[in-house]
Amino acid sequence: MSYEEVQTLLQMINIDLSDQYARSLFQKCDKSADGRLDHKEIEVFCKELLRRPELDAVFIRYSANGCVLSTVDLRDFLRDQGEDASITHAQSLILTYELNEWAQRNQFMTPNGFTMYMLSKENCVFNPEHLRVYQDMKHPLSHYFISSSHNTYLTKDQLTGASSTETYIRALSHGCRCVELDCWDGDGGEPVIYHGHTLTSKVPFVEVIKTINEYAFKASPYPLILSLENHCSVEQQTVMARHLKSILGDKLLFKPLTDLESASLPTPEDLKGKILVKGKKERMVEEYSSSSSDLDSSEEEGRCGKSSGKKEDKKPGASNLSPELSELVVYTRSVPFKSFQHAAKNPATEMSSFSESEALRLIKDSGMYFVRHNCHQISRIYPSGQRLQSSNYNPQEMWNAGCQIVALNFQTPGEQMDLNQGRFLQNGLCGYVLKPLFMRQPNTSYNPENVGGGPGHRPVLLTIRVISAQQLPKPELDKPSSIVDPQVWVEIHGVPIDNIKKKTNYVDNNGFNPQWDCTFNFTVHVPDLALVRFVVEDHDYTSSNDFLGQFTLPFTSLRTGYRHVRLLKLDGSSLSPASLFIHVKVTPSKFSAESSARSTVECSAGKP
Repeated sequence: MSYEEVQTLLQMINIDLSDQYARSLFQKCDKSADGRLDHKEIEVFCKELLRRPELDAVFIRYSANGCVLSTVDLRDFLRDQGEDASITHAQSLILTYELNEWAQRNQFMTPNGFTMYMLSKENCVFNPEHLRVYQDMKHPLSHYFISSSHNTYLTKDQLTGASSTETYIRALSHGCRCVELDCWDGDGGEPVIYHGHTLTSKVPFVEVIKTINEYAFKASPYPLILSLENHCSVEQQTVMARHLKSILGDKLLFKPLTDLESASLPTPEDLKGKILVKGKKERMVEEYSSSSSDLDSSEEEGRCGKSSGKKEDKKPGASNLSPELSELVVYTRSVPFKSFQHAAKNPATEMSSFSESEALRLIKDSGMYFVRHNCHQISRIYPSGQRLQSSNYNPQEMWNAGCQIVALNFQTPGEQMDLNQGRFLQNGLCGYVLKPLFMRQPNTSYNPENVGGGPGHRPVLLTIRVISAQQLPKPELDKPSSIVDPQVWVEIHGVPIDNIKKKTNYVDNNGFNPQWDCTFNFTVHVPDLALVRFVVEDHDYTSSNDFLGQFTLPFTSLRTGYRHVRLLKLDGSSLSPASLFIHVKVTPSKFSAESSARSTVECSAGKP
């Protein structure tokens, strides 16, 4: 390779070395002094390029002789990391990651072996113990956050977007445990699913149920809830019931569990491998006939701004509900919400849906009572009808009040879906996350709007040092010749007093191995609800910064010490090998929200 070809290579891998440094490195590796690098010289050049001085510094700090880590040295490092610091564990890491046979035989770890270990999944910032189901799954359903999709059938917007079974496959494959089916009368007596009164395409109800039957439990064994928005005639509702029973078979729950009170909610463990239907229950129609409308129609009206037309057809005291479909609703009966006092008198098997604006109003005005309500009954939150482009609201605000089914448009990537993915990353990606204890107590005094003390308030000081990044991508729409100027945001998402974002400087022209060495301090008052989000952007003077990658995880899944953060794309898929290298420290804190806001940021490199 000539020097010009090396320059092209550097541009391809997203690094812009100064001409002086690149030429000096080239000349250093050109042992033959013929102006070209041969195979071995290219290998040396790449090794120099791949050197990680920040990792070397950590290695030297723990190495007794500066050359290798003994099992005792490695044990000391593991202790400071907050991990298993036994000699046995240190020996197992050497056997796994050290490639030098002499070092492995003598139980030493070389700098190369240390780098291999530090870059491995075993050293990820996310606690590997949380990759399995580790929480108690024997609490009532109302005690869990449940991964939930809104308008699951849509691929894009809710005016002209296509409806598809593929979106159900995608949602279920990501651990979603509540999917939505907007059901309308179709031709030939067969119901269809689409966004009513719009130009969205239609997909047969029967095809969606076949898809759900195939993919329901591939990602999670725990119960799947079908949220039926029912706009069908009684005749086609009967067809729906027939398809549900014939296709889902034994997976479909159509009667209460024998050893459980009919008014009580079962546990995820009780319902393993079962599919539940959420909808109206026939015996409840008369009781609620005096309310504004049936829940399904009123919810759709709120979302579309149009009536379904069902009200005119309904005669006083008559039911527009098929008995066959009604009997399939067991533990998730849709009822209109009247008040927290009224709901407290009713069975736990009744649940209500709230628009995002209604939920936010209740959180602000009656936060503590909303949390208590969600200890007893399940709440479903759905996006505003004004979100015609299928944008999403902030799910964290709903989780702060203990709402279980916080339904989002899975087809729309962005910060809100990052938070959802981060929330359900724990507990084996099973789609169920146990709420903190202070949200599961019937008479809790926890209020999401005011946590200056009391339940859930256990402030900690989180210190995150953003050291470097490795092999960052270029923005998808960028020119091939451009080099990124990366900048990192560290964000805390939780109760209102915990929400804060801080950013590093940006580094000029280096997406390959930029270094920041910036330290941030955050006081997290309610860590049990907090999420930590890392976002990498390409800094731009003339327009908004371009997204490069992100990773979001629960605070309770964060590991201390030197860790790598494996970045994800906008759609949540892997961006390997792109990563951040950070150091995490967590200590008890008595700081107030004000002191957190005033905390300093220390950076040693880059531009402001």
